[in-house]
Amino acid sequence: MSFTHVQQKNEPARVAINDEIFADEVRVMGPTGENFGIMKTKDAIAKAHALGLDLIEVSAKAIPPVAKITDYGRFIYEQKKKQREVKASAFVVETKSIQVKIGTGENDKALKAERANAWLAEGHRVKVDLFLWGRYKYMEFAFLKERLERFLDLVVVPYKMAEEIQKSPKGLSCTLERDKSKPLPTTEKREKKEVSKGVPQQEEEKALEA
Repeated sequence: MSFTHVQQKNEPARVAINDEIFADEVRVMGPTGENFGIMKTKDAIAKAHALGLDLIEVSAKAIPPVAKITDYGRFIYEQKKKQREVKASAFVVETKSIQVKIGTGENDKALKAERANAWLAEGHRVKVDLFLWGRYKYMEFAFLKERLERFLDLVVVPYKMAEEIQKSPKGLSCTLERDKSKPLPTTEKREKKEVSKGVPQQEEEKALEA
């Protein structure tokens, strides 16, 4: 039996298999880690086929090359799994920034909250700044904190405070990070929460600006 393979997109680097192995001899490993020693390549292929498996060259630069008797589909699956694990371990957490104001409209708040949701879902941190200017800088901390918390109420991806709400050069700020102990919300839940906020808050904040 000869295995003919067409490489697919995102598949691990191509390896030689069965008759594609050019070396006359290979060091052969069995499907469960057995060491069959050095064999003629044609004999190793025959042994693999007798087991209903393939001979895959796993170390072409070794002398002689190392080949393994295994199922090609399973071999590719394991390689892809390793690639995903390496990619996941290489993920770099960034701190993204969002700025809101007391008079920020509800539509803008919803868009900014959805951006925060997306970043948190990806595993990033999100710094939220409540920008203060003019007379807002001198308002009570508790009042301003409550305004920032109104925006945080729109964030539906479970999060915990990496940095609590505090005064900052821009006004008030806090930093969120995803709470991985809780599941991500459904799209329907996100939409319901966004719709439930809105007009009363917006009218109140416009009155403050008057």
